[in-house]
Amino acid sequence: MPRVLIVAYGNPLRSDDGLGWIIADELRCRLASPEVEVVRLQQLLPEVAESVSRAETVIFVDASRDGEPGDIRCQPVAAPPTRVQFSHQLSPADVLGLACQLYGATPQASCVTLAGECFEHGEGLSQKVGARLPLLAARVEQLTKQILSGPAASSLASREDEAAS
Repeated sequence: MPRVLIVAYGNPLRSDDGLGWIIADELRCRLASPEVEVVRLQQLLPEVAESVSRAETVIFVDASRDGEPGDIRCQPVAAPPTRVQFSHQLSPADVLGLACQLYGATPQASCVTLAGECFEHGEGLSQKVGARLPLLAARVEQLTKQILSGPAASSLASREDEAAS
């Protein structure tokens, strides 16, 4: 059971939306440890709730359409107060809700996003997003190391978000 599960997701055929796949490969190298598992997905589906249920802390990493291209945000994620309805695509909060409903698990969670510039068909990242990938990887690495050394993920997310402002 990993202490930290990093779920990087997005569509690698939709330009900046594919940053999750690139960052997952980078984080696997940087955070190679039995305490950390990094997975990459095209989208969040109900099946990921089982993996989430086995972790102490989950960090979701995705491209965002909110904010100026290149902005990095880190925010805590909580399960919704109502039962999650299954659909073709879930939010990080929905996945946490399913982990609770189906497995009785309530891991701490954060979502780290990098605002994209282009979500059109294409395999490459925009220049702004590509230039910010090292900073995104460093933020997730720092957050993971802090989690492994003790502090709660929710307080870390708040401090990370303040530092990014």
